[in-house]
Amino acid sequence: MTTTAAAPVFDIGINEKLTFQQMLIMAVQNIFGMTGMFVFPSLFGRAFGMPNEQIAYIYGMTFLVSGFITVFQSVGLLRLPIVHGPYVGTFIALMVLGHIPGMGLGVAYGSFFVAAVIWALLAIPVRGISFLALFGRLFQTPMISGVMVILLMVQIASVSVPVWIGHPPSPGFGMINIVAGFVGVVAFVAMTLRGGIWFRRGAILAGLVLGTIAYSAFLPISLAPVASAPWLVVPQAFPFGFEVRTDAVIIFLLVLVPCSITTMSLYQVVADWGNEKITPLRMSEGCFAAALGGILAALLGSFSTTVYPDNMGMLRSTRVGSRYGTLAAGVLLVLLGSCVKFDMLLVIIPTAVLAGVATVLFGIVMVHGIHLLSGINWTDRNLVIAGTALMTGLGGLLVEPDIAKLLPLIIQLVLKQPAVSGGLTLLVLYALLGDKPRKTEV
Repeated sequence: MTTTAAAPVFDIGINEKLTFQQMLIMAVQNIFGMTGMFVFPSLFGRAFGMPNEQIAYIYGMTFLVSGFITVFQSVGLLRLPIVHGPYVGTFIALMVLGHIPGMGLGVAYGSFFVAAVIWALLAIPVRGISFLALFGRLFQTPMISGVMVILLMVQIASVSVPVWIGHPPSPGFGMINIVAGFVGVVAFVAMTLRGGIWFRRGAILAGLVLGTIAYSAFLPISLAPVASAPWLVVPQAFPFGFEVRTDAVIIFLLVLVPCSITTMSLYQVVADWGNEKITPLRMSEGCFAAALGGILAALLGSFSTTVYPDNMGMLRSTRVGSRYGTLAAGVLLVLLGSCVKFDMLLVIIPTAVLAGVATVLFGIVMVHGIHLLSGINWTDRNLVIAGTALMTGLGGLLVEPDIAKLLPLIIQLVLKQPAVSGGLTLLVLYALLGDKPRKTEV
């Protein structure tokens, strides 16, 4: 999609430098805007019954991977003010595959690694453009992005309200979890809607802190794990083991490729805001950097990354488009991720509080997907494409387990992931029936 702009959106341009104080302020604000950063690692670790030390490790690696890729995109290959955070698609795929009997996290992460390597090979720029960038340009349309966002949020709904309430054997099940999560949600919503820009940037952190305090009024929370934790994290190669299955590799490829398609359109939007020309080669280099992040994430036991729309919104609201601000955010992410004591502080936040705040966040993102669809010209072709994709994704979740077991494993895996079943349907139908991309003005 090609866009034009009469004037740049930013008061401070993409290539303009900032003072140290300005860089620090932008770094802190950007990190508070990274919703999944504070939620995914804990939900993931607790879903697999991991000890606190292992969850803290996942937090550290998530911060490190996101930080390295953000630095890369800011001053390395893409050279745009882009912040990367953990991608919900790989979070979900790892959750699903890791719980399948006979697979586990060793197979999930090993297959994720192989898929990420293939993804990177597809993204290598050759003669100024990569296969992935060329492929992605065919699908840069709000309908693709909107439907994909909705499917992803439907899939992740299982770790919102159900986790908020909890399970009978777990501490706080029932009213304690509900009350603590409710306090976190109220604080988050109140600061988001009623606070100024500084309060809004700290709304997530405030919700988590106040929800944790409410939880501790019923069940005390010990800070001993923080005190006893070491200062520096030690990265491990394949901490969950390494095994590969072809069907799992295919699943991860189906998850990773649509991520590249949506991020390319976001790269273009940010470039347009700063009146910055982004060539096919530069776009390809950005995709390649993100793919390298997927390899690093699979190797260290984290999640691949994607562009966060919240951080893009921050660029627009502050009118500071300097890529040195996002560079500072990347460096700060690396420093925080390297400190085990900081990671352990995030671990002691009760799951109910995390899930409560996540419920609001996931809902906001889903409505953003619906908003993307609001400007679509709903021709018969578009109705067929989007409607079939959505019903395929949702319908797969409703297939009875006894029936699903009779199907080949690859079909079972696809049905359990609306973003894959519906997303694949969406891309195929759009390729066959969709209107060709046209130049538009923003």
